[in-house]
Amino acid sequence: MAKVLVTHQLPGNRIHELPDHCDMNVWMGPGLLPADGLAEELEDCDGLLCLLTDRVDAALLDANPQLRFISSMSVGVDHIDVSAATARGIPVGNTPGVLVDTTADATFALLLAAARRLVEADRFVRGGHWRVENAWSPEFFTGKDVSGATLGIVGLGEVGQAVARRAAAFGMRVIGWNRSPLQVDGVANRELDDLLAESDFVSINVALGDETRNLIDERRIGLMKEDAVLVNTARGGIVDERALAEALSHGGLAAAGLDVFAREPVAEDHPLLSLPNVITTPHIGSATEATRAKMADMAAGNILAALAGDRMPCCVNPEVYGASSD
Repeated sequence: MAKVLVTHQLPGNRIHELPDHCDMNVWMGPGLLPADGLAEELEDCDGLLCLLTDRVDAALLDANPQLRFISSMSVGVDHIDVSAATARGIPVGNTPGVLVDTTADATFALLLAAARRLVEADRFVRGGHWRVENAWSPEFFTGKDVSGATLGIVGLGEVGQAVARRAAAFGMRVIGWNRSPLQVDGVANRELDDLLAESDFVSINVALGDETRNLIDERRIGLMKEDAVLVNTARGGIVDERALAEALSHGGLAAAGLDVFAREPVAEDHPLLSLPNVITTPHIGSATEATRAKMADMAAGNILAALAGDRMPCCVNPEVYGASSD
């Protein structure tokens, strides 16, 4: 019987079908499976069901030549060396589509919170600073209007389009940039530099890859309005975090809302964490119970298909299946 490693206890229902079709080994913790533990647990396994925190590189694949398929409970697969897997004929599954609206909701939550300085205000009240002598004033925690503002969306995939729909409901003017030309109703296309210069709010919704790593670098951050707000719920490596911290701390930008960082967990001494105009969350863009259960079901479904000798329903490298993948 095939052996499959699952690197975390998962929600959903389909994970419970796996033991009927394979010898399933689930990492029970505590915490996340460390890198050396992944290498050890993966020995003799035919399949892997992993999380975005599990680094699957060429060295790990070389050490496990018996591995035949990989499924990740994530949309992005930048934690997996897909090229190395493809070269070895290993299909890599992911979980697209299911987290679109959930992530778009989180994007807009960060946008609104940053615009209206909600976290700053909450800390002010909880810290006991709201007193009779400063109960209210015309400039008290003033933020930015969202209605009527211009939102620039970097990446017009499914999440970017969902963010655009929410922005339209808030009366925002929406402009967008995509790596390949794409027409989206209600979104005016711009070159990336022009979008950054024109936007009051910028939402990062593009996938991380070689072409988008540090896409929003020091030069491009410098193009943005001094009172602009940047929101990133995609991947941390897309934005130059040092340049972003510099701009936020010296009046180059008004605020930022960040759900992702280049290195996660983010270091406690990261310069962005000391800034009052930065709102951070721990990569929870898709964190609703229903969405996470659906993601787990999709990831398990990819494994079940592979075990049956069928194509994964959601495969990022379908070329491993040959001509029949068309």
